[in-house]
Amino acid sequence: MRTTSKTMTKTHNRDEKVILILDDHSARSRKISEYLQSAGYQVVPAADRKKALTLIRRQVFDLAVINDQHNGEDGFLLMDELRETQHGLPTIIVAGQGSIERAVEVMKHGACHYLVGPVDGPQLAGQIEQCLGLRQKEPVGRPKPSSPQPELAPSCARIIAHSDVMKDVLAKIGQVAVSDANVYIEGESGTGKELVARCLHGASRRKDGPFIAINCAAIPENLLESELLGYEKGAFTGADGRRDGLFAQAHGGTFFLDELAELPLSMQAKLLRILEEREFYPLGSNRKVTVDVRIIAASNRRLEQQMKEGRFREDLYYRVRVIPITLPPLRERKEDILPLAHYFLEQFSRDSGKSVQHIAPAAARKLMAADWPGNIRELENTIEYAVALADGDTITPELVSGSLSAENDTPPLRHAKADFEKDYLIQILERHRGIVSRAASEAGKHRADFYALLRKHNLSVNDFRTN
Repeated sequence: MRTTSKTMTKTHNRDEKVILILDDHSARSRKISEYLQSAGYQVVPAADRKKALTLIRRQVFDLAVINDQHNGEDGFLLMDELRETQHGLPTIIVAGQGSIERAVEVMKHGACHYLVGPVDGPQLAGQIEQCLGLRQKEPVGRPKPSSPQPELAPSCARIIAHSDVMKDVLAKIGQVAVSDANVYIEGESGTGKELVARCLHGASRRKDGPFIAINCAAIPENLLESELLGYEKGAFTGADGRRDGLFAQAHGGTFFLDELAELPLSMQAKLLRILEEREFYPLGSNRKVTVDVRIIAASNRRLEQQMKEGRFREDLYYRVRVIPITLPPLRERKEDILPLAHYFLEQFSRDSGKSVQHIAPAAARKLMAADWPGNIRELENTIEYAVALADGDTITPELVSGSLSAENDTPPLRHAKADFEKDYLIQILERHRGIVSRAASEAGKHRADFYALLRKHNLSVNDFRTN
């Protein structure tokens, strides 16, 4: 087998081309790999089928070279398994011995080339060059639409689960959906907690009932009780009529409490009583309201730590966290990145009226390599950005880089703005000694918006009031 370098015509950027070599003959694989690397390709060898399947779930390849009788397994089967994950992957089948009938069969099956006999590095490189030249304008990397994942209710269709960890999450959802036990969903911001809550609701016996969601961090503390419990006319200034609270609206269905860790301690006590007794009194009313709801709560904070710091009631913790579900960050479910990217690609392409249909392999590799601190939400924004600026039908690596650069430049600015905002709030609260009406007036904010800012920065007006 010749391993000497040979000058080759460069018709594409090989620095971005990654070749998977599936061969159980280590010496032969090593020599071919060394030659291809000297020719400018990135080569990833796999000694067995299991290793190859693991690699292709975690990395985007431009082409695969498969030994036709690798460990006694049919090259067709191996090619099908690889394409199950990376649809349209160009494949070269190499056989020690072969026939015209087998060659025709292999080519009909979709292989790019079928090579027989001792194959040297330059010969294989030439065939790779041809295959990549044929595929240069046809991006690969889209997972096969029929990639298996657990089947659940239609409400769960938007949950992409190609990774084992997310398949486990869906399996757990299937187990607990039939129960009425309270569920607590924990995960970083942007991991899809409300999506899972809606999936649980849609798969439960309550699916025909209402699904009511509230973000506990978005409602000022002084308005939370009236929002949750409702009120009678005249219960407080501005209560011009009777209004049902969110608990009453959720009767017979599911009540999703997002960012539960932000709920004030005073409201935590009221929530605990409602969960224990399934009844409450609206503000300004002596009329008892009985409710039948399933509680699903979520937070991006660890409630255990909140309890240690005295910010969350231990008794409420055990009431809401009957069944915990932990959502992994996107960086820990790499197999889902490209399926999610293609899901968003189809969505934004359709919504914008554009025909952006592909993600270039080099762009897909950038997506796979990113850390995604903003998780699925950040990936969604990246694809939306790329679709909006795409000139053709393909998302290029430059579009992905542009979006990721914008995302990476944003956090320091965001943090600086947040620091300034918090310092500003502290200054005006100190100046007005914690009197919210005056501080909000100086800031040019309505009281409700001002309270939301205080909650955002974890500030309490009581710390600024003088005795």
